[in-house]
Amino acid sequence: MIQLRQYQLDVIAELEQHQRPIIVAPTGSGKTVIASEIIRRAVNKHVLFLAHRRELIKQTKKHLAEFGVPAGIILAGEPMDLTKAVQVGSVQTFHSRYIRVGKDLPHADIVFIDEAHHARARTYRKIVESYPNAKIIGMTATPCRRDGRGLGGTFKTMIETPQIDELIKLSYLVPTRVYAPSTPDLRKVQTLHGDYVERELADVMDKPELVGDIVSHWHRLADRRKTVVFVTSVAHSIHLRDEFIKSGVKAEHIDGSTPKDERDEILAKLSRGEIEVVVNCMVLTEGWDQPDVACCVLARPTKSMGLFRQMVGRVLRPAPGKTDALILDHAGATFRHGFVEDPVYWTLDPDKKAVTPTNEARKDYASNSKLLACTQCSAIRTAGKPCPECGFLPKRCGEGLDVQDGDLIHVDRDGRRHSHQYDHAQREQWHRQLAFIAQERGYQSGWVAHKYREKFGRWPDRRYVEPMTPTPEVSSWVRSRQIAYAKALQKAQANG
Repeated sequence: MIQLRQYQLDVIAELEQHQRPIIVAPTGSGKTVIASEIIRRAVNKHVLFLAHRRELIKQTKKHLAEFGVPAGIILAGEPMDLTKAVQVGSVQTFHSRYIRVGKDLPHADIVFIDEAHHARARTYRKIVESYPNAKIIGMTATPCRRDGRGLGGTFKTMIETPQIDELIKLSYLVPTRVYAPSTPDLRKVQTLHGDYVERELADVMDKPELVGDIVSHWHRLADRRKTVVFVTSVAHSIHLRDEFIKSGVKAEHIDGSTPKDERDEILAKLSRGEIEVVVNCMVLTEGWDQPDVACCVLARPTKSMGLFRQMVGRVLRPAPGKTDALILDHAGATFRHGFVEDPVYWTLDPDKKAVTPTNEARKDYASNSKLLACTQCSAIRTAGKPCPECGFLPKRCGEGLDVQDGDLIHVDRDGRRHSHQYDHAQREQWHRQLAFIAQERGYQSGWVAHKYREKFGRWPDRRYVEPMTPTPEVSSWVRSRQIAYAKALQKAQANG
């Protein structure tokens, strides 16, 4: 038998008192373990467990077997065995086989709705309405709709496990280290159903300078960790995958149209270490667990706190040798939603939104952000105060050339920034690699000195060094600076 944690036992005990509860349990807290134990105890009762992804269904059936509970499966392409009292099924398959055609439903005393933040969707509601006398149990890490509002129309009681910060203290999850650049300009991106319009979002995020910047910072900060990247569109995903490959990284791309066998093989390659990065478009946000993946790149801005926490939650599980989860936030999500370790005040009220201390104190995100990224060096500064790294304070009506470096800066949970520190040997290597690029392209030695100063804020100690083949990090940085300069020059010329 699997040994349950105390908080899991507490949730199960409280659950018995309610008819329509929703269990709120962060990624890695053991939702499926809790459900399996509830089902094991439900002697002589019929149970229907519904999920919306094939992986979740197969995972649940496997967990139930470990608890000694045989289960049938209702899933396209799989044989059914309705003689078993417990059935694990796909929401889509169940709806098409029973609800849509009006066929008699399998009997169920208890109905589980996994990833229950989807429960307000029409398909889910039809299923729930079809079992008026059954106990309905929802399970999710984020009990809110895309716009943050509660699920009280479906569930009556909320039962919470410990939140992420406490689970980290108990060593059930790992802490995060967050690096964030300046927030992308999303002012022209419209909102629909509580989040950005994806097509418009892709137009903003899928640009060569931003794609190159993501790869450059991954080389500098990720230390070749296994990585999952979340992006805005299929084209964006492919472009970013290609840029990683150009820089010498073994990377793959998956999206909703990727064949199941191919997707499974790509994720298996990531597990085996045959590739380092998987870039995905809205495929791995839920139902995917690979604990040794230790870096999450956010290249998809979102207004949805639930989606933000689902994405980051993919890398919080512990694994041998894993001390933390690295979050490279190129989407400004941390500035909008706070740190994933921050407590959340969830609500069932459909007219209210879940809040964290960050977004509660920041009703108007655009004008009241306490933390900002310096436009000169990307260090995190407090609004209205000079940058603690370079001393820059923007003027109300400034003029001139705007060249943005975009270096990611480590953001502490208390808002303090920690810029990357290079020692003398590392700066010397950068100098030699810049010299190699200059020699290869026919640049003057002055270019090397100015690029060195741009990177480190000081002139090199000597003029001439032995050229050294550049690493992908250095090459990506030089490319991003050229793109940024060209863009800034065009802007200056346009303002004439």
